[in-house]
Amino acid sequence: MRSDTSPPHPSPHPHRAPALSPGFAAAAGIGHPGAGGHRRAMAEGEDMQTFTSIMDALVRISTSMKNMEKELLCPVCQEMYKQPLVLPCTHNVCQACAREVLGQQGYIGHGGDPSSEPTSPASTPSTRSPRLSRRTLPKPDRLDRLLKSGFGTYPGRKRGALHPQVIMFPCPACQGDVELGERGLAGLFRNLTLERVVERYRQSVSVGGAILCQLCKPPPLEATKGCTECRATFCNECFKLFHPWGTQKAQHEPTLPTLSFRPKGLMCPDHKEEVTHYCKTCQRLVCQLCRVRRTHSGHKITPVLNAYQALKDKLTKSLTYILGNQDTVQTQICELEETVRHTEVSGQQAKEEVSQLVRSLGAVLEEKRASLLQAIEECQQERLARLSAQIQEHRSLLDGSGLVGYAQEVLKETDQPCFVQAAKQLHNRIARATEALQTFRPAASSSFRHCQLDVGRELKLLTELNFLRVPEAPVIDTQRTFAYDQIFLCWRLPPHSPPAWHYTVEFRRTDVPAQPGPTRWQRREEVRGTSALLENPDTGSVYVLRVRGCNKAGYGEYSEDVHLHTPPAPVLHFFLDGRWGASRERLAISKDQRAVRSVPGLPLLLAAERLLTGCHLSVDVVLGDVAVTQGRSYWACAVDPASYLVKVGVGLESKLQESFQGAPDVISPRYDPDSGHDSGAEDATVEASPPFAFLTIGMGKILLGSGASANAGLTGRDGPAAGCTVPLPPRLGICLDYERGRVSFLDAVSFRGLLECPLDCSGPVCPAFCFIGGGAVQLQEPVGTKPERKVTIGGFAKLD
Repeated sequence: MRSDTSPPHPSPHPHRAPALSPGFAAAAGIGHPGAGGHRRAMAEGEDMQTFTSIMDALVRISTSMKNMEKELLCPVCQEMYKQPLVLPCTHNVCQACAREVLGQQGYIGHGGDPSSEPTSPASTPSTRSPRLSRRTLPKPDRLDRLLKSGFGTYPGRKRGALHPQVIMFPCPACQGDVELGERGLAGLFRNLTLERVVERYRQSVSVGGAILCQLCKPPPLEATKGCTECRATFCNECFKLFHPWGTQKAQHEPTLPTLSFRPKGLMCPDHKEEVTHYCKTCQRLVCQLCRVRRTHSGHKITPVLNAYQALKDKLTKSLTYILGNQDTVQTQICELEETVRHTEVSGQQAKEEVSQLVRSLGAVLEEKRASLLQAIEECQQERLARLSAQIQEHRSLLDGSGLVGYAQEVLKETDQPCFVQAAKQLHNRIARATEALQTFRPAASSSFRHCQLDVGRELKLLTELNFLRVPEAPVIDTQRTFAYDQIFLCWRLPPHSPPAWHYTVEFRRTDVPAQPGPTRWQRREEVRGTSALLENPDTGSVYVLRVRGCNKAGYGEYSEDVHLHTPPAPVLHFFLDGRWGASRERLAISKDQRAVRSVPGLPLLLAAERLLTGCHLSVDVVLGDVAVTQGRSYWACAVDPASYLVKVGVGLESKLQESFQGAPDVISPRYDPDSGHDSGAEDATVEASPPFAFLTIGMGKILLGSGASANAGLTGRDGPAAGCTVPLPPRLGICLDYERGRVSFLDAVSFRGLLECPLDCSGPVCPAFCFIGGGAVQLQEPVGTKPERKVTIGGFAKLD
């Protein structure tokens, strides 16, 4: 029986709506009446709305199929996929097209597994692939060079090479070079799912009529069976003829007629066995032999059923979300189309603006050119006038000129008085002419060097003339950014960033419950300078802040987010009052009353000389001029790390005044004015709250006294234990809870708790600072400017 080639099966034109088969239309629940049926339905008064809905459904399905066809076209040949291979970049390409591309790249002998080509009783080497006739082979000179260097191997590799070169494939979809390894296309999987989709699409779209038998004599009959092993379609008679009884071909299982034959299951390209697992690490299907290979040791390998179910669930969920948000998609499409229109308009406006600016530059240059030329013209005319006068003056000295002749006639005068009268003026003229003759020099220079222009800077500016770029992301200065009574934010632009006209500062709280929808930022627009003040922040909160610059080109990128903790209570503003227990000889308070320094001087030196025979040292105390009688208050200060012994805390106003009015002496530097609250000098069994609560600082360390009740709530399980020392932070924070009678000492930078102490709050409580030896304390300045207010402490009126 004569062999015949496969019937032509052209791909539908990508711009022509495909016709729908009756089965596919029936599956969609749509009738397909003929033209006469339509006329009869119209004549019988069928509802016009039903007919319109049917036609709309047909149009939608036709459009959907036409759009899906774009997904089924090979990016190389722009035809329907045939035996597509999955590249490592997850794109697909026909196997024949991939071999063709590798051949054009100069790779010989690595075009894949030839056994995967469709072979059938009806196929011949010339008809095996419709693309073979369109392949472009390497040039003869390049082919000779490759054969001489590699003898059939790919370029750059010789036989016996220790490090073979991997094959790179230029993916036509992502325009990137994909590494295929040593085996090339032989190590890739076939995309059988894509083949099935292409086959279903061909069957649903009427493009070539029925599938014909490939072994019949002309005219061929319609095929009724297909054979996967033979890779051909048969009618009943031809199937019996090519599968005779008693032969091995008789065991072939017939299938439905098809134009694309593929293996029953996905086979491993390395071991030719069915894949059963999926390697999550390599993101590759593997067989049982691949699992035991060293290349997959330690990898996460799961059964292919689990990978199938997980990926199917993800894909189904994503597709359901997309189908459920079609209105959102359409809205975004409309927004994009509107953006396209705005882009066209804005681009035209930008062109006009650039043209206008360049024309303005040209007009300025033209005006400048005219003024410079006018200046040169005026200078030239002035010089010419001076040179002409000089020429006339020299011509008057020539023999036969008027001046010489007149002088000769005057010399003929014999009347002496008359000669003197006439020759006086003439002698002056002759003397000037003689001097000019002896010291001749042109009255004006012929050079115009002073009119030269230096346009180097201007040419450089014009050469560098370019579109203005948006400012780069600002850099927040964390050393100068802090939160106290208000939030102060400071930033700077990178060195080579374009300038910013103004800035936008955004901030929000991070410790509030999450709300549905996008995160809401509070915004400060058009901030001038490189700092901003955010007023009235919430206490005990965490704020995240960011900033971006803006100029004529638009807004730049945001800076990195910075997180700031606000104080746990409202900030208490006060000044220092050194009249209670303070010695003017040893304490120096600054003019703004916000800093104090202890200078022991000669008295301490004299006392140190008697240290072993009974030393008496005085404790210097400085109080705040504000008394707290309710609520919660917070303040911060910085202690000089070189201080000998400083105590920072609070105490009852009456007890502080009573204790330090007489300035009692102490017999040891270990004296504790807080009744041993944090030093262990007082019996721990006393249940009454002490009138003082101090934190002891000395030589850059903080002493957590053994008698203090270290708070596990602030310091945590891993916090500092009582009786130890911790490093002194840059700033100390004191939080007073008057109603609870508790004082908390914190690191004012990180707001990490250091110590929590009880306090007797039966009366007004004042901030207090004690000094033994040298030391210094600086109150933290408020961020914002506060108005003055009057307070009364101990009957004295003061200004805050």
